[in-house]
Amino acid sequence: SDVENEFREIDARKGWAQFYQEIRAECLKNDFTTLAATKNKNKNLNRYRDVSPYDHSRIVLTKGRCDYINANLVKVIKADRQYILTQGPLQQTTGHFWLMVWEQKSRAIIMLNRLIEKNQEKCHHYWPKGRINGGEDTLILTDVGLQIDYISEVEASYYTTRTLELKDLDSGESRNILQFHYTTWPDFGVPQSPTAFLRFLSAVRRSGTLEEGGPPVVHCSAGIGRSGTFCLVDSCLVLMKKYGNNSVNVKELLLEMRYYRMGLIQTPDQLRFSYLAIIEGITRDWDSVNDNDLIDEVNQNSSRVSSDSEDEPPPLPPPRGESLGTRSPVGGAPPLPPDRPLPREPAQSSSPEIEKGECIRERIRMETNKKTAETLAEMKRKQESSEKWRRVKRKRTCGPVDDDRSHHNSKKSA
Repeated sequence: SDVENEFREIDARKGWAQFYQEIRAECLKNDFTTLAATKNKNKNLNRYRDVSPYDHSRIVLTKGRCDYINANLVKVIKADRQYILTQGPLQQTTGHFWLMVWEQKSRAIIMLNRLIEKNQEKCHHYWPKGRINGGEDTLILTDVGLQIDYISEVEASYYTTRTLELKDLDSGESRNILQFHYTTWPDFGVPQSPTAFLRFLSAVRRSGTLEEGGPPVVHCSAGIGRSGTFCLVDSCLVLMKKYGNNSVNVKELLLEMRYYRMGLIQTPDQLRFSYLAIIEGITRDWDSVNDNDLIDEVNQNSSRVSSDSEDEPPPLPPPRGESLGTRSPVGGAPPLPPDRPLPREPAQSSSPEIEKGECIRERIRMETNKKTAETLAEMKRKQESSEKWRRVKRKRTCGPVDDDRSHHNSKKSA
């Protein structure tokens, strides 16, 4: 395919950093405003100072005293896809987040980060944990007149699917919301392998929530890096299935998506991973691969454990992608170290000729096994203990119910 050939060419010249910078340079032509995000009353509703929603595509809330949320509607018209990309909710924006889900008629939330990463809060726990997990079954948001009830959850080796009921307290109308929580995607890094990521994407697709109802809500911490990667891979695979394997220009599609939200895909590694996932995604029927197959494949192909330093990012692309800078959390948390060099490109084969045909696919399959030694151990551990913990949870005695379940705007956490 054209994507495969482009991947081979960029890899051969170790050109991912340059290619990524070319995309950023293209975004210099964008001169979109972010006036709503910079209003004094909205500044503390942004998780990061330099990740703001464009005014022309931002989600506007219609109920309540505040119409602002750090979220954009991203459209990929040819793929017939729409996504709402947003930051990980803050404590004081939890009500706004769920109001957006309700008003936009979204049926799915795709969460690509953990709540705590590198000892920093990346996202507020915005859904009820459920008594089975030692929490409450209900979260009442009095500021927006909504109630969220925990229904159930199913744990896989690398993601969790939760069923939540969202209810409008004024009308009494309710909807079921599926939350797909990918739990093994490191902040700023890439998933352990395209294989696991594609299984996760397949699970989301099989639910039908990407097509039914309103746009799915996709978030990580800032709502641009991992969220952009997910949407780019999904859209490319849709287009390739619809129009053929040579129908997609990945760069042009990413630039189209960046028209709606700034900074989508944060690093050369995330861009390279997107290509790997797209190429691998068109070579197999992922709906027919189960978790046991995945574990066996990872076990057979695992080769090495990458160092934690591979998750260390370069500086975040700044607002509108115009200039170098750092992503600074709003509040007291320290900013990321500035001017960190871009990660080194992975070692390449000595001769590009061996990359042709099946060779490139074999090489891509080898790429899927970064960090798989640790991943395999964790997956096996979870699989072996899953049933044990479910039995323990069923035997737990429910604790007293806290009468104060209402969620109020409160002082922002760091």
